[in-house]
Amino acid sequence: MAGGGKGAANPSPVVTGDGAVGPRRGLLLVISSPSGAGKTSLCRRLADDNPTISLSVSVTTRPPREGERDGVEYRFVDKTTFQAMIGQGAFLEWAEVHSQLYGTPRADVAELVDRGADVLFDIDWQGARSIRNTAGSDAVSVFILPPSMAELARRLRSRAKDDGAVIARRLAGAKTELRKWSEYDYVVINQSLDLAYRELSSIYLAERAKRSRNPWIGPFVEGLLAEKV
Repeated sequence: MAGGGKGAANPSPVVTGDGAVGPRRGLLLVISSPSGAGKTSLCRRLADDNPTISLSVSVTTRPPREGERDGVEYRFVDKTTFQAMIGQGAFLEWAEVHSQLYGTPRADVAELVDRGADVLFDIDWQGARSIRNTAGSDAVSVFILPPSMAELARRLRSRAKDDGAVIARRLAGAKTELRKWSEYDYVVINQSLDLAYRELSSIYLAERAKRSRNPWIGPFVEGLLAEKV
């Protein structure tokens, strides 16, 4: 970070790839939606396009779906292991969703935020509420809405990853999840994945630029004022 006393020439700051010239405070970007509304696709695209983002890898008791890898999409454990982790205080938040347990490892998130990284959470409304209550202004929450219930049902069926009973249960639970939309800071309707992504990306970039998350700005401005031109 640039320094320099009053009246002294201030050397040009070294600006990082994301525009910062000093340490910043990481944020927790919390994204929720009913199953099938597109949050996972949006989260992966946002993380792929922004090296400043680290994905929070949740621990879950549900079995892996085809193509999912342990430690990448989720950490897959049995219920005995999960319950032991609860007892150890290992989770920042945890919840039961569709008869399966999901939790966010506390130590992983703390380490990332301490390094100034932004952490992306693809979680349900219960987990989102817990993180907001714990993290306060460090958390930014976005709810993804489907354009219609008919389209949500179509997307669930087209995934061909769940049987009819699971899909019926997810659709039944979707209206309970939809009623939580007003708890979130932002709402994005996923009519078009590209448009929804542009909206989500804009939210993320604006939140990164907040003065409160960038304590380096004050000293940087003082350095500018001290420059002789």
